[in-house]
Order: sequence, then structure tokens, then C-alpha cells
Amino acid sequence: MLLSLRIENFALIDRLELEFSTGLNVLTGETGAGKSIILDAIDAALGGKVTSRAIRTGADRGLVEATFALDPSLAAWLTEQEIDLLDDASLVCSREMVAGQSTLRSRSRLNGVLVNKQQMEILRDRLVEITAQGQTMQLGQAANQREWLDGFGGPPLLEQRAAVSSAFIAYQQASQALEKRRHSESQRLQQLDLYQYQLRELSTANLTEADELEQLEQERQRLSHSVELQQQSYQAYQALYQNDAGEPACADLLGNAEVILNDMLRYDPELQPVLDLVTDALAQIQEAGRQINAYGESVETDPQRLQDVEDRIAELKQICRKYGPTLADAIAFQQRVQSELEALTGGGLSLEELEQTYQERRTALVTVCARLTELRQVAARELEGRLIRELKPLAMEKVQFQVQIAPIAPTANGADQITFLFSPNPGEPLQPLNETASGGEMSRFLLAIKACFSQVDLIGTLVFDEIDVGVSGRVTQAIAEKLYQLSQQHQVLCVTHQPIVAAMADYHFHVDKQAIAEPVVVATKNGKRSQSKGKPAAATATDTETTAVDLITSEADLEAIRTVVRVTTLDPNQRREELAQLAGGRSAQEAIAFADSLLAQAADLRQTPATTTIAPVETVTPAEVNSKSKARSTSTRAKASRSQAPKKA
Repeated sequence: MLLSLRIENFALIDRLELEFSTGLNVLTGETGAGKSIILDAIDAALGGKVTSRAIRTGADRGLVEATFALDPSLAAWLTEQEIDLLDDASLVCSREMVAGQSTLRSRSRLNGVLVNKQQMEILRDRLVEITAQGQTMQLGQAANQREWLDGFGGPPLLEQRAAVSSAFIAYQQASQALEKRRHSESQRLQQLDLYQYQLRELSTANLTEADELEQLEQERQRLSHSVELQQQSYQAYQALYQNDAGEPACADLLGNAEVILNDMLRYDPELQPVLDLVTDALAQIQEAGRQINAYGESVETDPQRLQDVEDRIAELKQICRKYGPTLADAIAFQQRVQSELEALTGGGLSLEELEQTYQERRTALVTVCARLTELRQVAARELEGRLIRELKPLAMEKVQFQVQIAPIAPTANGADQITFLFSPNPGEPLQPLNETASGGEMSRFLLAIKACFSQVDLIGTLVFDEIDVGVSGRVTQAIAEKLYQLSQQHQVLCVTHQPIVAAMADYHFHVDKQAIAEPVVVATKNGKRSQSKGKPAAATATDTETTAVDLITSEADLEAIRTVVRVTTLDPNQRREELAQLAGGRSAQEAIAFADSLLAQAADLRQTPATTTIAPVETVTPAEVNSKSKARSTSTRAKASRSQAPKKA
């Protein structure tokens, strides 16, 4: 249930705080007064679409904040989303909007925690259902009719539809694979031959390492110069470790230096670091000599290995020219050819196997679609009965309604064409809803649909924006009663221009526009500048304000005047006046009398149990009620006062 709404700098609203209660909450006011702006603010708070025009002119940011009562299921959901609960067991949904140069940025929060669009969409479906103006046009759309029927069928039907969607995707995949094979068989065979040849050649080359060619080049260099390597390694060994020519080797020279430094160390200990360096160098030279000697002994001349290496290098270079330019590219190409070859052969499946898979998945799709059709037929019969029961009190006693389920080719939504057939008049055949229903009948049908879903949905707040457009008199009374009945199970917010509907409200809000003067700066006698406070445009200057040298000129006043939306919670007397304004009449007395009559009827209807089907009450014009109202005006006001407990906005 929506507890309160706070709005700042949204459309024509500068600042507004409203409190709502259980039951039927009605908003009335002149056309264009801003009633729908309040509903737009609720929508925005729950993640609805907003544009840069949503921010009040002159402001750079706006805020809407809706507070809802928290039930156990919502509390559990918030815990799953790791959102802390508030102490007062409420849920605060806020939307902050910031205007950029050409775009609008907004952020949504739940209990102060930033959330994404998907989370807000999930939450919105559990909190509020908004029925906006023009939504009756959606009644005739086949897709919406299917969605309503499936939603009415509940979780079992929706789960079966999900199974149909999965089966349809699998069927489509098999169908596309089979069709691709059939339509490109000749081209496929040619491509298959090419891929098989390429893969065979690449597989024969046995490509394993991307750097094999570099390794072979190094080995060829070593094998081609084995004699030189042997000779040079021996020469290096002699220079480092042992010289047969009689000249001292490097190790001998370092050994002599080590002996000399040891003698010197007896006289100067500071030479120890130098001795250490020479000792380390001697050890490294000796180790290098041993290693180069071992290397020279290991180098062998192998003409056959050299030939094998050169043949392999030539083979790999040929592969690189055809599939490279590098060996790594050739290996990657081999992997792609392998994948393409598998795709052309159906992932290892033959044409016959693809046909078998296609038939199996088609059979599975038909089976789950048949089960979905059965569930829809059950839901359709129940919806027909319930909708007719909801429509009859709405001045449609002879209405006929049927959900037609016709077979079509299987789709992701099943194998059914859903059509709502409707006949409001006896003797007239059932026809598609959008072809036979008038605007007023569409409004009543939409209200009846919402009433049906209110018995299966867990949504706490239902919002109706002028659901009574296009109807009058007896039908309006029936709609008012239906809205009141809905308010016994859900909180209902309704925007209306009909006094009959407004009279049924538990809480009545009046919305209007006011022109106010924004704060402006003026010059005073001592040359200082002062700020005049914003006030209604019709207000006159006070004595203190007249001390200014130059009072605000008419042109300046016009520039400072801004239009804002104001909302007032009406007390019983204010309600009488508001209903009288809505009803009109030849005189104010007649209008007030008519308002008293409506309030009396509403008080009587509230005494009727919610489970009882209420017959439409006969309504009269303001002129007709004038003579009847005097005797009952006292009791009327008493009942109306008892039935109202308006909260302050």
C-alpha cells in the first residue's frame, strides 16, 4: 500500500507531500490541473520512463519519493537483494533526476540503496498497477489478450508457457540446421572437399608448436657448423684453462694473482675484498673451461640429421606460404578448418540424423503446446464466468463474452490464437472486442479485467487515471461501486471528473494550479538589495514592502510568476463544495443539494457487504434532487461526516 508521496521540482510541482490511506483515494480538479502529474510521479518513483521535461523549469534536479507499507514477502525480497530494512517496516522508493545539457540522468534507490532498472521492474510489478488514459486501446490487441489470459491462469500456465518457449527454441535450432543443410548441399559438398583436403594436409604436417621453425633453424646452424664449433670450443678451453702452446692460460694468470694477493694480505688486510674477487673469478674461469670442454666433446657431425632438419624446414615453410604467413597462423587456420568441417557435417550428424532430430523436437513442441492449450482452455472458461460477473453490475446485464482459442502454427507463445469475443446486446453475435465495443464499454471492460485480476494478484495499490471517461449517469454509478468494491481488497487511487465516482471516495484530494511569485531581488532606500518572498500572484504588497524605492514593476512581476500544482485533502464540507462544482447545475443551491444526495447514496452503499453484488443506483440531475434533498440533508451530512476521516496532505 502507498503510504506517502514526496515530490520536488517535478513538472509543475515545486514541492509537495501527500499521505494516502487504505480504501478509495480520489483526486479531482479541473482539466489540466495536474492530476496526472501526481500519477506520473508515482510511475517515475518506480522506475518509469522520464524525460528532461520532467524536471521543473529553472531547476537542475528533481526528486520523487514513494513510501509503501512492507509485507513479509517484500521484506524477504529486499533481504535477498541485500537491502537493509527500515525500522518502521516501510519501503522507500526514490528517484533522483539530474538535468544535463541535452540528457537526463537519474538514479533509483530502495531504502537509500542504489538499485538497477531490472530490480525496479520486478518491484514495480509487486507494488502498483497503473491503468492510464488510452489503455483501453490495448484491449483489442491480440498479444495483450494472450498475456491477460496467461496471467489469469497463474503460475502453472506461465510455467508451461516457459516450457513451450524452450521447446520452440530447440525446434528452431534443429529446423535451421536442417534447412541450411538442404539448401546448400551442393555448395556444402564442394566446401567440404576443400576443407577435408586442407585439414588432411595440415594434419600430415603434424603442427604442434608455433616456434618449431625457429628451433629447427637454430639446429640447422649448429649441425652445419659442427666442425667449426669443435675447433673453437677447444681454443676457448685452452685460453681459459689449459694452454698446450706453453703460454699461460687465464686460470694460470688468476692463480698467480691469487698467490701474490695472499702475500700482500699479510701486510694490508684491506686487500681482502680484492682477493675475494680474484678467487671468485678463478672459480668461474675454471667452471667455464670445464663446460666449454664438455660442449666441444658433445658436438658431433651428423649429415643425416642435418638433411632431416632441412627437409622439415622446407615442409614448414611451404605450409606457412599456403596457410600462414607464420606457423602460429597455420595452426590457428587448422583449428578453424576443423570447426568449419564439423559445422558442415552438422556437428558430426548426417542429413538423416538432422531430419530425425528435427522431427523429435517438433513432436516435443507439439506436445507441450497441446498441454498449454488445455491449461488456457481451463483458464478461459474461468475468466469468461468471472468477467461476466464483473461486467453485469456495470450496467451490462445482458453481456456475452467468450475467449476464442484457435489453432495456429506453433510459436514461442504456443499454438493458439487468443481472441476476446464480445457482445453487449442480446441477439447480437459475438464479435472481436475491438470491432464491436464502444469507448464506454471498453472502459468498463478494462475495469472488469482489473477486477478479475485483483482476486489473483498480490498487488497492493491499483491506480486508475480517468477510467470513467466516455460514460455517464447509471454507468458512472456502476463504475463508482466497482471501484469501491476493489478498494475493499486493494488500495485504489483514482483520477476522475465524475462527481458520482468522487462521492464514493474514502479520501478525497483536490488538485489545482496556482500562480505564485518566485523570490525576486529589489532595491531599497539605502541602496541595499532585499529578497521578496514568493507569494500568490494576487497578493498585494505589505507596508514594509512599499518602502522600496522602486516596487516590482508589472513586467517584473510577470517574469517572477510561476505556476505550481497544489493538492488539498478535503474535509466533509469542502467535499460537498467540490462535488457541487463537479456536478454543476442551474444554481449553487441545486448543486449543493445534488452533492448531498451523492454523499448520502455513497454512505448507504458503504453499508452494503462487499460480497454482495450491488445493483446500480438510480441517479438524478441537480434540478430533480433539489426538492428531495431538504428532508434528508441533515442525515446526509451526518453520514458523510462519519464516513470521512481525511488525512492532511
